[in-house]
Amino acid sequence: MTLERLYLYDTTLRDGQQTQGVQFSTAEKQRIAMALDALGVDYIEGGWPGANPTDSAFFETVPHTRARMTAFGMTKRAGRSAQNDDVLAAVMNAGTPAICLVGKTHTFHVSEALGISNAENIDNIRASIAHITAQRREALFDAEHFFDGYKADPAYALDCLRAAHEAGARWVVLCDTNGGTLPDEIGEITGAVVAAGIPGDHLGIHTHNDTENAVACSLAAVDAGVRQIQGTLNGLGERCGNANLTSLIPTLLLKEPYKDRFETGVPPQALAGLTRISRMLDDILNRVPTKQAPYVGASAFAHKAGLHASAILKNPATYEHIAPETVGNARVIPMSNQAGQSNLRSRLADAGLEVAPDDPALGRILEQIKEREDKGYSYDTAQASFELLARKELGALPDFFEVKRYKVTVERRKNKYDQMVSLSEAVVVVKVDGDKKLSVSESLDELGNDRGPVNALAKALAKDLGRYSAIIDDMRLVDFKVRITQGGTEAVTRVIIDSEDEKGRRWSTVGVSANIVDASFEALLDAIRWKLIRDVA
Repeated sequence: MTLERLYLYDTTLRDGQQTQGVQFSTAEKQRIAMALDALGVDYIEGGWPGANPTDSAFFETVPHTRARMTAFGMTKRAGRSAQNDDVLAAVMNAGTPAICLVGKTHTFHVSEALGISNAENIDNIRASIAHITAQRREALFDAEHFFDGYKADPAYALDCLRAAHEAGARWVVLCDTNGGTLPDEIGEITGAVVAAGIPGDHLGIHTHNDTENAVACSLAAVDAGVRQIQGTLNGLGERCGNANLTSLIPTLLLKEPYKDRFETGVPPQALAGLTRISRMLDDILNRVPTKQAPYVGASAFAHKAGLHASAILKNPATYEHIAPETVGNARVIPMSNQAGQSNLRSRLADAGLEVAPDDPALGRILEQIKEREDKGYSYDTAQASFELLARKELGALPDFFEVKRYKVTVERRKNKYDQMVSLSEAVVVVKVDGDKKLSVSESLDELGNDRGPVNALAKALAKDLGRYSAIIDDMRLVDFKVRITQGGTEAVTRVIIDSEDEKGRRWSTVGVSANIVDASFEALLDAIRWKLIRDVA
């Protein structure tokens, strides 16, 4: 059976940059573009030339991609020709093979935002698209506020679409700009557009996630006939985000009715890199990946309850809708006080520790977990610390180094600019290969900013671990979470540290103490020991 082609249009570099707190550099945009191209999307919207220096610089050094690079802009302004509109000219001058222009399709926005007549707006759409196609460039028209516009005045909204289509637009994209239209309405209105004479293989869908329905709305539009889907990696975008391509792509490739009806440009081997690309984007943004993200989240294939974990060991299909490796993810069986021996042995096997079912150490490990979770520890999120605990009980924990003592001082003082600043200093004494070593470090970074007592401890500890120092040189702390587990004067602090290395490995460790610095240091020590086990032992 011949499969219909679905086209994937990524707007991470443009719409994704509308996310609060997100600002890509030119080099970062180039890196993301190459990752998107390797994934297999059909279009990469690089930005709006002339709108800001970063976007302009990106198009001056745009990487060569198999995907069709697209410049974004808006339809010409009223009172001038398309040839004499300097904003449109900047978009055209980017030299991309495809150009996407946004234009109004809602009478309310035409009168209130543009302050022109409905007829003038349609003339602007028609003339702008014709200007692109006259230069033998592919034209796309983003019909802004289309669904709201259709509900207010169906005839006018359709006239706007027809103007773009008749002027030669390859794609007319239906945009739910405010993100408030629900999937049933999206499907119904999209069906009406197709029935009005605009063919589905020239229609796209662009949804926002303001009701947590952007993915569902995109699928509803596909069901109704559109053949291009716009979205962003990890659902980046203004307000609540855009349709999440990281969820849409595997759904289209792996789920019925889509997998047997459509094909995309994403091959299975590229799909297996989806988790890596998702986490690469979070790393560029210095954001913690969403653990509960579908398909690619660290918890997407985590099975905590003993009943679930036991069934998973017999047949993963009992509690997994796909094999995690299909999208480059991995199964996790966390350890907690809900654990049974079946998932304990499975988790140990994942760490390379084969333990017989009748080994008495299993009972001791479970007892240790339950006792320590009573004190505030949490091993379902700190898998590396669990592994170290288990190795200790099994007699399989190498003795790399011993911390004899440490001290941290925090000073607050005025600098030469008469500003109050803080400074932390840490002293750590360790015993490595029989030798005692004392290291001292301050918490200032290269710009002279105080990074706090935990940073000072980490730097002092890493400064001289003898033959192990070079091994942990590529380690970095990527997240630091603090929680108070009891209130009042008996408060206990739990610290979870997420670490990462250049091999792309990411691991979590936990520390608990009445003293936040002590809890942090415990988690830090676990992180270093886990790294050494992987790279030395």
